[in-house]
Amino acid sequence: MTALRTQRRPNEAMKVEAMKGEAMNEQSYAVEGMTCAHCAGAVDREVRRIEGVADVRVDVAAGIVTVSSASAIADADVVAAVDDAGYTVVSGR
Repeated sequence: MTALRTQRRPNEAMKVEAMKGEAMNEQSYAVEGMTCAHCAGAVDREVRRIEGVADVRVDVAAGIVTVSSASAIADADVVAAVDDAGYTVVSGR
């Protein structure tokens, strides 16, 4: 199986760099329905649109989406973004 990579846009890379040294919040969500790199890309794009998101990691095989931010992100915002991508959050971890 090929490892999935997510490209960062230049402004997102700068956000992550600026947040180094700050305590990062990280929340993981179990997501149903993701089966391929296209799925991962769709979820990644939608979740990154949420204000304050610094990084998103999508593990298709495990069905886990991990969101990093400098301040807390509302679970409802992540659930809505995943839904907009066409998938379903089944639980937060």
